[in-house]
Amino acid sequence: MITYDEIFENNRQWVESSTATNADFLKHLASDQKPDYLYIGCSDSRVTAEELMGVAPGEVFVHRNVANLVINIDLNATSVIEYAVAHLGVKHIVVCGHYGCGGVKAAMQPKDLGVMNPWLRNIRDVYRLHQPELDKIEDTTARYDRLVELNVQEQCVNVIKMAVVQQQYLKNGYPTVHGWVFDLKTGLLKDLNLDFEHILHDIQEIYNLGDQVLFGEGKTTPAIEIGQAAKTDIQR
Repeated sequence: MITYDEIFENNRQWVESSTATNADFLKHLASDQKPDYLYIGCSDSRVTAEELMGVAPGEVFVHRNVANLVINIDLNATSVIEYAVAHLGVKHIVVCGHYGCGGVKAAMQPKDLGVMNPWLRNIRDVYRLHQPELDKIEDTTARYDRLVELNVQEQCVNVIKMAVVQQQYLKNGYPTVHGWVFDLKTGLLKDLNLDFEHILHDIQEIYNLGDQVLFGEGKTTPAIEIGQAAKTDIQR
């Protein structure tokens, strides 16, 4: 394991190597950030956003917690999303889980885990929502892996429920929300290919916080249609 002093030596070497290849590296680093991506991942020490995405400092805004959860009363996660969407103008929000997640496994154990109980209950709720599918998977590892994927899916839905996400999509045609899973065994990212626009359309009747625009005789244009139009204008 790396020692405490070695961390600071590594930091000095990082500065030297970075400025040796780019004299303006620190100048750019100190300037205002304008990332296109918000990454919401697990706190697991083996899963670092920048390395697995292959991005440089300043290219991704990061939030991490146990089991990559997005809970509506968690002011930490919701503040990060609000800032990234409303102030940084990110175009993509990624929720990334990973196979072998300790938080997901812990949630499925019939044990009292103290202060972790209410946090992990959110994962148990994901199991409850998808219990028929999960109970059909006989292999325990495969069942956990599928629960990891479904947990990512449900956290993406929680992101889409947020007013700031709906309103910015309505206005600009972004951000879009993506669900990924990182495979520690292969080192590869798996895109769950969630249909963001379909999910938004499905939940709009209940979670519509996008201030629909009225047209004609009391008719409304759904936020999803306005967002698609805005996206088309951007692409042009």
